[in-house]
Amino acid sequence: MSRNSIRDTFFEECEELLEALVEGLSAMEENTGDMEVVNAVFRAVHSIKGGAGAFGLDRLVAFAHAFETVMDKVRSHDLEVDEALMRLFHRSGDQLADLVEAARDEREPDSETESTILKELEAYLGESDKQDDFSFDALSLDFEAAPMSIEPAEPALRRFELRFRPTAALYANGHEPLLLFDALAELGTLEVTADLSELPEFDAFDPNDAVLSWQLTLDTAEDEMVLHEVFEFVESLCDLDIRVSGQSPEQQPEPEVEDSTAETVTSLAPSGIEAALPQTTQDTVEDARPATAPVQGANEPRGPRPTLRVDLDRVDRLINTVGELIINQAMISQRIEELELPAVSHLTNELEAYKLLARDIQEGVMAIRAQPVKPLFQRMSRIVREASEATGKKAKLVTEGDSTEVDKTVIERLADPLTHMVRNAVDHGLESPDRRTEIGKEPAGTIRLSASHRSGSVFIEIIDDGAGLDRKRIFEKAVEKGLIAPDAELSDQDIDNLLFLPGFSTASAVSNLSGRGVGMDVVRNAVAALGGRVSISSLPGAGTTFTIVLPLTLAVMDGFVISVSDQTMVIPISSIIETIRPNRRDLHQIGTDGRVIAVRGAYVPIVDVAGNLGLASSSNDIGGGVLLLVGTEAQGLAALRVDAIHDQRQVVIKSLESNYGAIPGVSAATILGDGKIALILDPDEVVKLHPAAPVLFTTPQPRTELRHA
Repeated sequence: MSRNSIRDTFFEECEELLEALVEGLSAMEENTGDMEVVNAVFRAVHSIKGGAGAFGLDRLVAFAHAFETVMDKVRSHDLEVDEALMRLFHRSGDQLADLVEAARDEREPDSETESTILKELEAYLGESDKQDDFSFDALSLDFEAAPMSIEPAEPALRRFELRFRPTAALYANGHEPLLLFDALAELGTLEVTADLSELPEFDAFDPNDAVLSWQLTLDTAEDEMVLHEVFEFVESLCDLDIRVSGQSPEQQPEPEVEDSTAETVTSLAPSGIEAALPQTTQDTVEDARPATAPVQGANEPRGPRPTLRVDLDRVDRLINTVGELIINQAMISQRIEELELPAVSHLTNELEAYKLLARDIQEGVMAIRAQPVKPLFQRMSRIVREASEATGKKAKLVTEGDSTEVDKTVIERLADPLTHMVRNAVDHGLESPDRRTEIGKEPAGTIRLSASHRSGSVFIEIIDDGAGLDRKRIFEKAVEKGLIAPDAELSDQDIDNLLFLPGFSTASAVSNLSGRGVGMDVVRNAVAALGGRVSISSLPGAGTTFTIVLPLTLAVMDGFVISVSDQTMVIPISSIIETIRPNRRDLHQIGTDGRVIAVRGAYVPIVDVAGNLGLASSSNDIGGGVLLLVGTEAQGLAALRVDAIHDQRQVVIKSLESNYGAIPGVSAATILGDGKIALILDPDEVVKLHPAAPVLFTTPQPRTELRHA
């Protein structure tokens, strides 16, 4: 493996370690006394430092060393975590991420911020800690080079309590607990207690079962990380719990075991463990070592699932191949339909099985690209902290549904708009701490990020518990900037949507966060480019909710194949609320061109899709064709008039902008079963092309069920 490959792997692992660091700091903020969380944070920083030292990344090593040294004082109860220290830990985590990114991109990081945080960290250290300069020789692939020589300080002995329970898979993979105990004994003085409580009767004994577990006590001067390294290759094949004992080895009395089912081996030296174990334990371990693969079931490992790193380009090629498979399946279906075979034909049945198999393959491949939104949400915690410091407000981030999976491309392209919306929530949404206290709220505001799957789409909500939208001020600002007429009559929803107009801002002064008039319009365009939409709801005094609705994937979708004029097109099923075969008594004319349909007591404008796309309408009959009731951001509900609905099928999305250019009202294209290209409509854009009259009636609530014409 080349040095560059090893280096790339290091930075990939750093991403995972930084995610664990952010998650650990958030949990630590909730419970500063949880030593397991503190140890997890320490291990993440320590691992980054170790890898960075191997590659000669001195600045990263120095910063991580200062960070972990302060964290180690928390672990040893020499330092108590308060609000100020917790803020410093968060800022240190952010700076550590910046240093990793700078090292990966081979650029210089921000020295001023780094120096400031280092000084704050060193303020928590004693003189001996400051003089303990950490150094690490860089990684060399010259195996004849001299070994590293590091003179470690002589730390005091600490007592660790370990609980070790192997699974059957551990033995099947050729691992031996006795060798692990030997390795531990080399670190200090080890005591081993074998737990035989689950050992069955002789007649019921199964050599493939793993029924033994051990309690171990180790007095050592080594760090906890060294203990984890002993179990590095078996942690996914066993239950392992390592805790730092609250007493020093000198204070803690010798353990007394009264349970008749356990036998204890005490004061083991670095050698002779196997001889010191009771004969029953040795025999059981030997017998429990299976010669074949482990029995699947209750004894499977319960640790982390094994993973495989795959280049994203390979996944993209696989997805493209699956897309071609779906197109091929549609073509075969088309040819078989042309044969007009009987409905009970065996060939037809096999084709249906082929369709199901193709869909299963497609869903499986798309699941490979799917990633949880957790890393994206974790990045927003830094945005909230920085926005809070810039505005002098107090805010905390709460996340929900961060395990919701979304296409990787969607996550990458959603980062910028989500960052802007979170900043806006702090800057414009939350009140100052004094104002919040005055009106009976907590001084610290809450920004809530949630993600969920609903109706085949991903819903991401950004919620603040601030003052809500000041619609009067929004209206006045829009008039002041000439965006609307002073006598315009707008509903609350229309006023809220003014925030998405280009150049609109309610900020009275330009700052690092707002006031430049570039913001929410960019957010809407970015979300629309992903095939999604964004909406606002606000309650004065209670806060504001921004909702982003996105497709699950940008590669394949389910759609209706429709006729518009003499063209075959596709419209996403996720956009359609219901289909309507219009009844003439529900149709009404408004003016010369306006047409509406009554839907459950309210009126919805009818949009002629063919006319809006510049196609010759097949009929001027207002009652002709089929109406598709869709929900749009600009118009609310609208009824799209098309000639007919032919089929519902899964289609592969092909980009138009990269292969041809942008077409108003069209989001992409696909290839149908007959080999022809069909345009995929964007309902929001189609409605925007419609010269709609002002909405005069209350918009009805959409129905959740889908009714086919």
